[in-house]
Amino acid sequence: MRGIFFEEDDAQAAAAQLRADGYDAVVARERLAGEDDDEDHPWAVTTDAPEIALELLVERYDGWLDVEPDARERPRPVLDLPTGPRRHHRPPGPGQPPV
Repeated sequence: MRGIFFEEDDAQAAAAQLRADGYDAVVARERLAGEDDDEDHPWAVTTDAPEIALELLVERYDGWLDVEPDARERPRPVLDLPTGPRRHHRPPGPGQPPV
């Protein structure tokens, strides 16, 4: 899970708070698509802290929470699809060839 911050000082402060609380936290520059200027890239704090702990820090420093999809999500059920086209015609009457 990552928290994205616009200022390096905010990212460092959030990481320091997470480390003080006993979690791992790594600060790195986050390159976003379409950003040409290296000075405009935000800072990412990657951590193993619970989501709520990082969410509170993101709110305090005006960043945003980037949650990766949970690998433990329930798999979607497999659809039972027909093997052939549906027939919308009436069944053939006596003495008529099948459609």
